Amino acid sequence: MLIRTIKTLIASLGAGLVLAAPGASQAADPGIGDNTITLGMSAPVSGPNGAYGKEMKEGALAYFTQLNAAGGIGGKKIELLTLDDGYETEKTVANTRKLINDNKVFALMAFYGSSPTTESMKVFAEAKVPLLGTISGAGSLRSPVNRYMFHLRASYADETEAIVNHLVGLGVTNIAVFYQNDGFGKSGLDGVVATLARHKLKPVAVGSVERNSLEVGPAVIQIAKANPQAVIMVTLYKPTAAFIQQMRKAGQMPQFSTLSPVGADLLVTEMGAKEAHGIGISQVMPYPWNDTVPIVKEYQKALQSSAKHSNYSYYGIEGFINAKLMAEALKKTGRDLTREKLVNTLESSNFDLGGYKVGYSPNNHNGSRFVDLTVLSRDGRVLH
Repeated sequence: MLIRTIKTLIASLGAGLVLAAPGASQAADPGIGDNTITLGMSAPVSGPNGAYGKEMKEGALAYFTQLNAAGGIGGKKIELLTLDDGYETEKTVANTRKLINDNKVFALMAFYGSSPTTESMKVFAEAKVPLLGTISGAGSLRSPVNRYMFHLRASYADETEAIVNHLVGLGVTNIAVFYQNDGFGKSGLDGVVATLARHKLKPVAVGSVERNSLEVGPAVIQIAKANPQAVIMVTLYKPTAAFIQQMRKAGQMPQFSTLSPVGADLLVTEMGAKEAHGIGISQVMPYPWNDTVPIVKEYQKALQSSAKHSNYSYYGIEGFINAKLMAEALKKTGRDLTREKLVNTLESSNFDLGGYKVGYSPNNHNGSRFVDLTVLSRDGRVLH
């Protein structure tokens, strides 16, 4: 009886040693299959801002399609699951929960919008699921650093600093601000105010519009009273177009400048090339028509192959670069992928994605400060 008990104990200990042995197989993090790695994305693909999400998704899929055709990452193909949030905060939060809890994605990418991402951060950070690439430059998403969120683009403070410095350098001092009344717009407004203060200036007038609204009349009245030399607009393409058109009807002809989220191609489509002529736009991605830059040439070729067209755009190339950054980080993390290993890789790496460089550290998840100032030509092209 004693011998049998000892044998049973030895067998149990042996089984335990096998389970704990180095190299023994462990359950993979969610989203890692035998042949696939599943990623999640929440973006507007319907509603007044649906064009933004469509272009981002198309750019990301263009990259992943060529990656998968070449064998994927370690033999695993990338699957991107995109959920439509209509640029609504509550829907984005619900999508985040669904992607993590129901769809079991490994990581998230290319979330759109300051307020939606701010609220979603509470969900993915608690679940310890990394988000790589936020289509937002809001300071509230960048400070303090969140371990599970990594930014690809420059901040709104970087963009507004470049615009204000350029205008003041031209002798323009009477500057008004038109902003979207949410995290995105307020972050841009703060950036303008801060940079103007360094020049010992203040906005001569400030007006706002609600998210997903075109009610710009009150802002036009408020800003037109000040007769500004320039208006910096921290808004998306539809309210931007409506505001400019109504300002001109009111006899106001300031220099209009706006930030990268507006989407240059979408603004031209909304207004027409003639009406959009002369509008200044800061950009945080490489000029998508300059095929001398390696990442741009790669994007153009992949989009033509995947989407069967050559309608290049800033949102399209941002989706493409976001996908490439994710892939490069996954490759660098190596075999036996886990979310924590991916975060550690990102926090200790610099990436040259083909002329667009991104770098992170444990204390800085901002990625890039690249800003390019552009202007719309008479025929609707973006000049830089």
